[in-house]
Amino acid sequence: MKKIVPKHPLAIRWMHWINFPVLAVMIWSGLLIYWANDVYKLHLGHTVIFGFFPESFYKKLHLSFRLAEGMAFHFVFMWVFFLNGLIYVLYTLVSGEWRYLFPDRHSFKEAWLVLLHDLHLRKTAPPQLKYNGAQKIAYTAIIVMGLGSVLTGLAIYKPAQFHWLTTLFGGYGNARVIHFILTLGYCIFFVIHVVQVILAGWNNFRAMVAGFDIVNDPPASAIIGPTLIAPSPASIPGPAPVSTNDKTPTDGK
Repeated sequence: MKKIVPKHPLAIRWMHWINFPVLAVMIWSGLLIYWANDVYKLHLGHTVIFGFFPESFYKKLHLSFRLAEGMAFHFVFMWVFFLNGLIYVLYTLVSGEWRYLFPDRHSFKEAWLVLLHDLHLRKTAPPQLKYNGAQKIAYTAIIVMGLGSVLTGLAIYKPAQFHWLTTLFGGYGNARVIHFILTLGYCIFFVIHVVQVILAGWNNFRAMVAGFDIVNDPPASAIIGPTLIAPSPASIPGPAPVSTNDKTPTDGK
C-alpha cells in the first residue's frame, strides 16, 4: 500500500525554482564580464599550465567581448539573487526548516557513508530524515557561498563606496579572485546536484515540484509485534470458597 507524505513546503519549492534560472543568468553574465579581462591562469613558474578560457575557446564559439551587456544583466539579476536568498534564509529560520537543513555533529560521518554508498563501496545508504548528511553540508555551504558572492560582488562593484569591504577581502584583486572561485563552486555544485537528482530517481524530483513523496506503507498484517493474549474466563481465579464450619471467634464464647 502506498501513501503520500508531505516533504517540501511551497515556499521552499518556489525559491528553489526561482534561484535556478537566476543563478544561471548570474553565471552567464559574470562570464561576459570576465571575458573582457581574462587574466586567471594556473602557472608553474613562468609556464602556464591551464587557462580557463584560452583564445581558441573564443574563436571556435565566435564569442565577442560584451562587457556592457554582461554588467547590465549582472547588476539587475544580482538583486533578485540577493532578495530570493534573503527570503529563503529568513523563511528557513522562522518556519523551523533549519532543523532539517543545518548540519549537526553526525552530519560529517553520515556524509562520508553517503559518499561510500554513491561510489558503490558500501551496500546500504545511512538512514536519513528529509536530508542526509551530505545534503545538509552542501546546502548550508551554498548559503554561505551566496553570502560570500554578495559581499565580494559589492566590493568589486563599488570599491570606492564599499572601500572597507574591499579592504576586508584584501583589496580589489583578491575580492575578484574570491568571487571567481565562488562562481566555479556553483558550477561544480550544479553538476553534482543534477547527477544526484538523476540517481535519486523520479520520486525525489517530484517532491521538489509537487511537494510530496510517495512511500510504501506496509499493511497492518505485515507488522509483527508483541501480541497480547487475553486469558480465558476459566483460567481467571475466582474468590476463595467460604466453609460453613469455620467459626468466627467471639468475645468469651
